[in-house]
Amino acid sequence: MSQCFADPNPIFQPAMRLIAAISQSNPAVVTTTFANQYIDGTIVRLDIPEIDGMQELAGQLFPITVTSPTTFTIPVDSTNFQPFAIPVSPPFHVYTCAQVIPVGEINSTLAASTVNVLPFRP
Repeated sequence: MSQCFADPNPIFQPAMRLIAAISQSNPAVVTTTFANQYIDGTIVRLDIPEIDGMQELAGQLFPITVTSPTTFTIPVDSTNFQPFAIPVSPPFHVYTCAQVIPVGEINSTLAASTVNVLPFRP
């Protein structure tokens, strides 16, 4: 994980976050490496390299429910999925970090799309 980087305070929100863990549970719990600043109803895509496991979720889109600053649940029973594990010493020349990428929002809420997070510059 030491070769992976995500800006904790990017200008554009919601932002990509690195995945630290995904539980084998119902619902599945995704943990990010630092506060993700997501809100309930955000639709995310999980990009998970094969080397990390849990390929059943790779490339899938899910609406999320935020449970803490660094965790959220997705409506999937991952109990019988292969485990998610970040290798200790991956071949960095071919390794892409597991990441969660916000791609939309549930239409009935549209809360994030109405908030301007850009800093004020007079």
